[in-house]
Amino acid sequence: MIKTVFTFKEILMESNKSIGNTARNVSYAISAGNLYHIRRGLYAKDEYYNRQEMAVKIYKPAYISFETVLVEEGIIFQDYKTIMVASYKTVNIIADKQKIRYRKLKDELLVNAKGLIKNNFYYKASKERAVLDMLYLNKKYHFDNLQNMDWNMMFELVKIYKNKNLEIKLQQIYARSK
Repeated sequence: MIKTVFTFKEILMESNKSIGNTARNVSYAISAGNLYHIRRGLYAKDEYYNRQEMAVKIYKPAYISFETVLVEEGIIFQDYKTIMVASYKTVNIIADKQKIRYRKLKDELLVNAKGLIKNNFYYKASKERAVLDMLYLNKKYHFDNLQNMDWNMMFELVKIYKNKNLEIKLQQIYARSK
């Protein structure tokens, strides 16, 4: 797969030019239609870039999770047009007409790669990690379909949250799913 979104820093490192020269070259490339400006410091070759890749580049560290993964995996049925991202801060933004919701998780969760899948140039939560992320922030969240969950993985992953209430909630959901 090809990287579709570039930060100014990535362009600068690849160009081996000064910041001023790179900024002029980027500006020229945008005006010539050879580079698409997404938002300050973020660019793509054209308007058909990967929106999830873009979302994780705005606030780092970050990974795709919550409802975005839950819908894709068939765990919840209500579709969301907003991209949901685990990050170091909670904020809602719009970037290039795309709504993105960042939800804060503690640093040790953000940098822990257990249950994360490298999806080309960004990380995305596995369905098990997305369920736990959701329960971590909202203990009363309702899931429509938990039939194809890897429960062993979930009971292993829940340990990284270091939260007894989350472990209890997972036990309750597991008991109801059987």
